[in-house]
Amino acid sequence: MRLSRRDLVASSFALAGASAMASARAETASAPAATGSGEIIELWPHPPAGALHPDMAEIVEQSSSDPAYSSRRIKGVSRPRIIAFPAAQPNGSAMLLIPGGSFAWNYFEHEGYRVAQILNRAGISCFVLIYRLAQDGWSNPASVGPADAQRAMRVIRASAARFRIDPDRVGVLGFSAGGFLTTTLATRHSAPFYAPVDATDRLSARPFLTAPIYPVQSVDPAYAFGGVAPSLFGGPPTAAQIREWSPDLNVTPEAAPTFLVHAEDDGTVPVANSVRLRDAMVAAKITVETHLFAHGGHGFGVGSWLAAPDGPWLPLFLNFARQQKLFS
Repeated sequence: MRLSRRDLVASSFALAGASAMASARAETASAPAATGSGEIIELWPHPPAGALHPDMAEIVEQSSSDPAYSSRRIKGVSRPRIIAFPAAQPNGSAMLLIPGGSFAWNYFEHEGYRVAQILNRAGISCFVLIYRLAQDGWSNPASVGPADAQRAMRVIRASAARFRIDPDRVGVLGFSAGGFLTTTLATRHSAPFYAPVDATDRLSARPFLTAPIYPVQSVDPAYAFGGVAPSLFGGPPTAAQIREWSPDLNVTPEAAPTFLVHAEDDGTVPVANSVRLRDAMVAAKITVETHLFAHGGHGFGVGSWLAAPDGPWLPLFLNFARQQKLFS
C-alpha cells in the first residue's frame, strides 16, 4: 500500500497533499532496534514455520525526513513479538496496538509507540504488535498476520497478573493493514488461524472491544484497497476468498463492539471499508460507533492531524472505551 499520508507525519502541520518521503534511511536491524523502551515479549515458543525466505533479516527504515521527528518502520519480521508499555498508574485495562504498512511494512512508531504513550496517560497498558507481513514471503500469507494477532491477545491475557490488568478487559486498536487484523479479530476471533502450541492457546482471543482506524477491511475488488488481494492471495481474489476474508461478511452476534474512524478523502483505502463494516455491525445488533471526517486522507495516525498532539479521534475513542466499561 503506497500511503498518501503516513510519511507526512514528520510535521505536525502536514495535511496538504504530497507524495511519501522518498529518501528513507535503512539499516539491518536486530530485534531490539524496534522496541523503544518497552519490554519484548516473544509470541511463539519457537520461530513460526512457513517462511519462504528463512534467512531474511529485519530491516528498520526511517521514513521521516525531519531529524526532530522519528517515524520508523520495520519489515522482514520472522520473530513476531509484542512490545509492552505498561501504564504508570494502571486502571486494569489493556489495548493491543497493531500498526499498518500495506502488508509490506510495520509503522511501529506513529501507529504504535506514540499511541501507547497517549493511552498510558489514561491508565491503559499497551502492547504494540510487531507481526509477520504477508509481503515478506510466507506459505500462508493471508493467515500469518491474523495468527500473530490472535496469539498476541492470548499472550497478553496469560501475562495479565504481571502487568496488573484484567484479562477480560483487553481491546485491540489497529491502523490500515493493521485494521485488517483488528477487524478480523473483531469478527473471526475464534477461527483456527494456527494450531495450538501450548496452554496459552486455551485462552480466548476475543477482544473486549476493537478500534479499526482507516482500516483495510473488505477484499472485494469493488471496495477494497488495491494492494490487499495481491498481498494476501498473490492475485485477484476468488469468490470464496472474498467471502472468507472480508470481515464485513463475517459479522456474527459474537463480534466485538467496534469504534471506527475514516476520512472521506482517503485516497488509499476507500471509506466504504468502514461504512460496510458499520452496516454489517448494525444489522447484527453489535455496538458500533463511527466517525467519518471530511478531511484527513490516509495514514494520519497521531501527532499530525490538525496540529493536535493526540489527534481529534483519540479523545473520541477514549470516550467510547469508557462507555463500554474498558475502564471507569
